[in-house]
Amino acid sequence: MPIPMAMIAPILLLVASNIFMTFAWYGHLKVEHRPIWLLVLASWGIAFFEYCLAVPANRIGREVYSPAELKTMQEVITLAVFAIFSVTYLGERFTLNHMIGFTLIAAGAVFIFKGPL
Repeated sequence: MPIPMAMIAPILLLVASNIFMTFAWYGHLKVEHRPIWLLVLASWGIAFFEYCLAVPANRIGREVYSPAELKTMQEVITLAVFAIFSVTYLGERFTLNHMIGFTLIAAGAVFIFKGPL
């Protein structure tokens, strides 16, 4: 049985949206020699594309997911994208503490999708 596009599209759009969001929020940390006002404007410009993907993701996703499920998906995707970004772009270490913390947050997502108790 094929998976409906309304189930897959929001996930793909939220992944793309979060890539833009992560660069808008954290990409400037590698650009220390620019004035903050310029970084804010650049971040707003990047965030525009994030919204262009996030709004349709939620609109399409509402057909098959609850708002709580959509928000939970977005948060888990944000953590995954940020973890990859932090290591690959910012050169940060991914520690056991990060893994445990992210895992606990992801475990909380299970309760959103597997309810009610």
